[in-house]
Amino acid sequence: MSKISTLNFSQFLLKTFFFSISIFSLVNARSIKSTHHHSIELDESLTYVWPLPAQFTSGNDTLTVDPNLTLDFTGNGGGSGGSVVVEQAFERYKKIIFKHGAKLAKSGEYFDVNRVTVIVHSDNDELQLGVDESYSLLVTKSNERSIIGGVSIEANSVYGALRGLETLSQLCKFDYGVKTVQIRKAPWFIQDKPRFAYRGLLLDTSRHYLPIEIIKQIIESMSYAKLNVLHWHIIDEESFPLEVPSYPNLWKGAYTKWERYTLEDAIEIVDFAKMRGINVMAEVDVPGHAESWGAGYPDLWPSPSCKEPLDVSKNYTFDVISGILADMRKIFPFELFHLGGDEVNTTCWTTTPHVKQWLQDHKMTAKDAYQYFVLKAQEIAISHNWTPVNWEETFNNFPSKLNPRTVVHNWLVGDVCAKAVASGFRCIYSNQGYWYLDHLDVPWEEVYYAEPLEGIKSISEQKLILGGEVCMWGETADASDVQQTIWPRAAAAAERLWSDKETTSSKNTTSTTLQRLEYFRCLLTRRGVPAAPVTNFYARRPPLGPGSCYEQ
Repeated sequence: MSKISTLNFSQFLLKTFFFSISIFSLVNARSIKSTHHHSIELDESLTYVWPLPAQFTSGNDTLTVDPNLTLDFTGNGGGSGGSVVVEQAFERYKKIIFKHGAKLAKSGEYFDVNRVTVIVHSDNDELQLGVDESYSLLVTKSNERSIIGGVSIEANSVYGALRGLETLSQLCKFDYGVKTVQIRKAPWFIQDKPRFAYRGLLLDTSRHYLPIEIIKQIIESMSYAKLNVLHWHIIDEESFPLEVPSYPNLWKGAYTKWERYTLEDAIEIVDFAKMRGINVMAEVDVPGHAESWGAGYPDLWPSPSCKEPLDVSKNYTFDVISGILADMRKIFPFELFHLGGDEVNTTCWTTTPHVKQWLQDHKMTAKDAYQYFVLKAQEIAISHNWTPVNWEETFNNFPSKLNPRTVVHNWLVGDVCAKAVASGFRCIYSNQGYWYLDHLDVPWEEVYYAEPLEGIKSISEQKLILGGEVCMWGETADASDVQQTIWPRAAAAAERLWSDKETTSSKNTTSTTLQRLEYFRCLLTRRGVPAAPVTNFYARRPPLGPGSCYEQ
């Protein structure tokens, strides 16, 4: 058979198989669900806050919340725009909490909670790695015995206050019977802080362009799960959508002239993210994954017939990289910058005559040139006051040569972070076996129980693990399905990165964790996030039959 006919026949078999599975599952789902017409009661013994707070106590009271809830902002955090961060967040969360109730408040009606007091101790609203996101949250009833009535959030930074507001919003539930927003199991006292400083989501906008509005929706949804870094994999070999004023022809590498990001677009995304306590780490992946650069500047290719890695033999190549990074430094204030460095096939260097000659003149092997390129790119990033992040291949190939400030980004092998921190490097965990969201057959449990500190016993070495990141590679994801692919599995990793390991890692709690995750998935959908069902075998698949959101 020809390749085409074989492929078509394979596709036919595959489609027939999945059609059969779908029909079987649908029939099965119908027969199972037919017994589930009763209303589902949530387990009141569980705390439906995701990710789970570090420490909390609760009671047995049910408090009503005033739709005209007011903000009382105090402390030292009013300077440098900090109060703006909190005030805007408060207004956003009011809209979420009172989707129903705000329209139904009656004049003179009494409510137990009518104000939120936010106390922020620092007036510094700079958002960088390791910013203090801890907070305490107190929810009590106003009465003659209570000194503090209502809700109090105390934090050292405005970003801790944001996390507290998110937790508060999850405690608030609309009761359809009395048509009032309530907080059950009060009084609440929560003391919370993240387990890891870096809790990321990679978004790939090169394999498919994602409109600004979709990126903003993803950033908004990240804040619901207390993720705090958007790793923006903006460009790759397939397309170069970002405007670079120093080299304006680079975005000729975009798919079309409508699938581009202006400088203003990028600034808007960074500002939007900051207001939600989320840093944006940009990536310029070099020297591989860069074929699209040559659409505007063909001299960056080793030759017109051999287009990547970028030409290591020309100073011009590094001039372009320097120009890109200089322009991007005006947009991205985050201290980390990702330089890629993965999957470098050096064949073009050894088979293109002028590059081959350059290698010989400089007494370099192709591997030497790979090291030379990575280190030179690191120097450029550091000259712009960035800390370089590189994929693990750079560490695997020449660990002793990397700049000591380098952050190693694991993705291939399970023990890389352990080796990196043993060598004194910091590390970000993204093991592809668990945390690559484009791997659609990885179930939520495997995402949830993946452990960034696996194999690392020393406390000093554990401190070198910055955290982790789930990766939404874009080959099969665009605006139509990217959010269903991210959620809810990204939330499973988010709890692993935020919450205390001892209270969330026991396999005995899997059933209650599933209940909580299903509840959070429904919370996402109520907030307008198109999150897929939790337990479907393939991520992002729709429900197989009728049923409650809480039992999908």
